Amino acid sequence: MNKYAGAGVGLVSALLLMACNGRDEAADSATSAPPAAGPVAATPAEGQMVDVIQTSPTQIIGISYPHDAAVPAGLVKVMQDYADHARAELQSALDGLGNDTPRVPYELSLSFTVSADTPDLMAISADGSRYTGGAHGQPLVARFVWLKQEGRLLPIDELISQPDSRTAIADYVQQRLVEQMESRLQADKLSATEQAELLRSARRMISEGTEPEAENFSQFLPVMDRQGRISGLRFVFPPYQVGPYSDGTQSMEVPVDVLLPHLEPKYRHLFANSPAPV
Repeated sequence: MNKYAGAGVGLVSALLLMACNGRDEAADSATSAPPAAGPVAATPAEGQMVDVIQTSPTQIIGISYPHDAAVPAGLVKVMQDYADHARAELQSALDGLGNDTPRVPYELSLSFTVSADTPDLMAISADGSRYTGGAHGQPLVARFVWLKQEGRLLPIDELISQPDSRTAIADYVQQRLVEQMESRLQADKLSATEQAELLRSARRMISEGTEPEAENFSQFLPVMDRQGRISGLRFVFPPYQVGPYSDGTQSMEVPVDVLLPHLEPKYRHLFANSPAPV
């Protein structure tokens, strides 16, 4: 775990424990008293990171931010906007019930952590879930790469802009994900027929989820070397994109030697094995 993640994970874990206890109590006794409403956190001002813990009979919300890093104000705004959207989706689900109330509180758990921090960039991971009924919650997975000197996000279609380059990266990721799945199936010691059937299904999902479109590769993090330069990109795929929900969030790292020929020239100085800008 990186040094910035501890506090955020602790807060979110506490909220998840509260939520699970709430579900268990509701299942044991439909007439039990509803959870007491906790204090409502004030809306943070722009540029401020204020953790949120809210409980009520209808919802439980826990949002944590990284407080051990100097996060640029613009990036703070990006995190706040993402959190606000997640909260709005939770509220929309509650509003959809009309005058009814959920059997157990709806839940939002979200943690922002710093994944990389150099003079050139800062990368943020957002992970959590939103529960609005059903067998399990909806995963929340987002990655943000902020260019400090330019004061803006770096989108993947700007970093790798040419269609041929996106196809080359997509092919690499697809091949590695299939190889990873093959290894898992072999380790499970299934019959040849079962392996073939599962691999066929996996190939289809991987192929669809890694088509060379920017949106399929929009969630990525830089992998940093000891000199503070990027040695690779780790692409992150939420559940359902390249595998079933049970497979969880998956990722695949593309090393710098594969990436370099496909990067836009203006960003190559950020990567290892590239000449520094003159």
